[in-house]
Parts: sequence; C-alpha cells; structure tokens
Amino acid sequence: MNVPTGTILIAHALSTCFMTGLIWFVQVVHYPLMALVGEAGYERYQLAHQRLTSLVVGPVMLLEAASALVLLLRASQYGEAFRAMAYGGVGLLALVWLSTFAVQVPLHERLSRGFDARVHRRLVHTNWVRTFAWSARGLLSLIMLAGAAG
Repeated sequence: MNVPTGTILIAHALSTCFMTGLIWFVQVVHYPLMALVGEAGYERYQLAHQRLTSLVVGPVMLLEAASALVLLLRASQYGEAFRAMAYGGVGLLALVWLSTFAVQVPLHERLSRGFDARVHRRLVHTNWVRTFAWSARGLLSLIMLAGAAG
C-alpha cells in the first residue's frame, strides 16, 4: 500500500502536535498535581495513571514514529531543507523515546511503589527534555506540512 506523502505529512503533523499539546499539559498541570494525591492510595493512583496514559499515548506515539520514518525515507524527493527537517525530527524523536524509556518510565515505576518527593521532582525536571523536544518536533512538522503544501 503506497500512502501519498501528503497524507503521511498530515498524519505526522497531527500526531506530533497532539503529543506536543499533551506533553505541555503533563508538564505544567498533571505531573505537578501528582504531589497532591497523598500517601493513601498513591500506589493505586500511579499504576492506574501508567495504564491509562499508555492507552492514550501508545497508539499516537507509534503513528508519529511510523510517519516520521516514512518521511525520512522519502525526504530525498523534496530537497535539502526537507531532508534536514526530516533528519532533525527523527533525531528529536529518538531523544523523546530515549528519555521516555530510560528516564521517565523507570521514575514512574519507582513512584508506583509509593510517593517519593525526590523521585517526583526528578520526574518533573527531566520531563522538560521531552517537552522541549516535542515542541521543536511540532514546529518542524508544521513547517514540513506547510512547505509541501506551498
């Protein structure tokens, strides 16, 4: 099945912008509010948070990654600037995934055993990496989409 590049660009921009908005919400609202949950029931809260968050972000992250890789494979057809943005976007996505699975997931695992203010602070502080990387990706995805449309 050969999906047109325009469709891939739209899917890429939508999934990336969705994740950009979501990560800002998580960074500014959701993660800071975790400190207010309290000790009683925190383990149940954290496990439910991990399960429910995975249901929302998992499919979107996979769509974002797949569309980014397809665009990278097709980048040579669209000139040097497009190719640079495709490579930059994939590099930023690799940073997001590395941070997610090497830093944030283990911190969530530690929090699932009970609230720890130090671990929580580390989660909030280290999540800025993903927040800024996804923000840059969102901008790149919109520039790529606008460039292909223009």
